[in-house]
Amino acid sequence: MFIENTEELAQNKLILLYIIDQSNVPLTNEEITEFIMENNYMNYFLIQQYLTELIESEFIKYIDKEDSKKYTLSNKGKVTLSYFKDRISDKIKKEISNKFLKIEEEIKKAAQVVGEYFKKSDREYVTNLKLIEGNETLLSLSLKVTTIEQAERICNTWKNNTEYIYKTLFNILADDNIASIED
Repeated sequence: MFIENTEELAQNKLILLYIIDQSNVPLTNEEITEFIMENNYMNYFLIQQYLTELIESEFIKYIDKEDSKKYTLSNKGKVTLSYFKDRISDKIKKEISNKFLKIEEEIKKAAQVVGEYFKKSDREYVTNLKLIEGNETLLSLSLKVTTIEQAERICNTWKNNTEYIYKTLFNILADDNIASIED
């Protein structure tokens, strides 16, 4: 068993509460563990022990979100953190805040793929295909089709092959060697 003083124990649990609080989304055990070990705040076994103890004492709770269990701060955890946050060093708080800012920036920069369709009339569907990176739309394409099956297939093909389709379409449109049809 690990031996440590009560102040270190309290600080480590506060760090866990602080990390969960700073995240804009609930975190999985793996995400918390990776975050803490990446920064050498504590070892794997202590992380698991403290998370279990924090759940048992109802400072954090598990929620089912997107088919996985994720941690979120309970009201009791929020109140406790607000009283004792000053026991976490400013250096660690700044490292944690900076890390989450970096993660948020990466998420914003990541490309979003949109493939959706809607029924326009009895025999007409419109598919909307988009590729968005950050705040910029790289590609937006609407296609009219006659069946829902075509609309679903187009959207699925787009979502599963976005990079290939985008590059191919871009290369075709940007190719100077394609002859113009002027006949």
